[in-house]
Amino acid sequence: MPMTLTTLFKNNIDLVAAFRSVKQAMTDNIKRFSLPPKTAYKDKPSHGANAKVYLIGAGAGDAELLTLKAYRILQSAEVILVDWLVNEDIYQYFPKQAEVLFVGKKCGQHSLKQDQICQLLLAKAQQGKRVVRLKGGDPSIFGRLAEETLILQQHNIDFAVVPGITAATACAAYSGIPLTHRDCAQSVRFVTASLKNKDQEANWRLLAHEQDTLVFYMGLNKVATISDRLIAHGMRDDMPIAIIDKGSLSEQQVVCSTLSNIATDMSKYSLAGPALIIVGEVVNKRQSVSLELLDSQAMPMEQKSA
Repeated sequence: MPMTLTTLFKNNIDLVAAFRSVKQAMTDNIKRFSLPPKTAYKDKPSHGANAKVYLIGAGAGDAELLTLKAYRILQSAEVILVDWLVNEDIYQYFPKQAEVLFVGKKCGQHSLKQDQICQLLLAKAQQGKRVVRLKGGDPSIFGRLAEETLILQQHNIDFAVVPGITAATACAAYSGIPLTHRDCAQSVRFVTASLKNKDQEANWRLLAHEQDTLVFYMGLNKVATISDRLIAHGMRDDMPIAIIDKGSLSEQQVVCSTLSNIATDMSKYSLAGPALIIVGEVVNKRQSVSLELLDSQAMPMEQKSA
């Protein structure tokens, strides 16, 4: 009988629970990991011809958004460096013998700094291991991909990137808000609300005069600032805006409002993040999506047993 994705997601549920129970332990262990000084890596060749690194996007939210290629590569991983945004239901696909290291980062809570993650990634690769760097969403979109691949390239480590479904497309699909529309949005701009320097500002004048769709990542605690800055730099105050909290998950919440009212309207909800913000006329094009159709339990019986 062919193995379906639905069947795969039901297997090894006990392993998922096990990973959840040890996630804090993984965080503690990674903090104790002793990295050699950076000078130890200078001009150091890779150990073993089998050293390979895969930087994989796990998709945003829903575990079933993991791609088949990502699933296949995970099966042979010897070391897995896991981000905070990776759905824990994906842990069941980790090989039991794999070394799993939690290197998650979220606002104000970093298990490791980015340069430490890069050094750890390199250290494991130089041991000749088959390493997977598993990231939420797509690794090339605000995922610090260039920093991690640069250090691998500098040390002649073979690597490949597996794209994932980014939060913008996942949230758009599950909320019923199109990112583009022939009548009002011919393009879409992705913007990070988490800049490298805290005193750094986005180009608000440019963004405020954008005629198409704006998508802000990592901006839940900056919604008021975003709306105020856009209005102050010329965007009309009744421009539609939406916040999608926990997009594509069963706990998803969608708040639709206008720039002038969003700060008040969002206070009526309990939004914990991660969240995505969409600004533009496309918000008014939202349609009702029957998310229950995506539930594996809603599949026809003949498909389940195929």
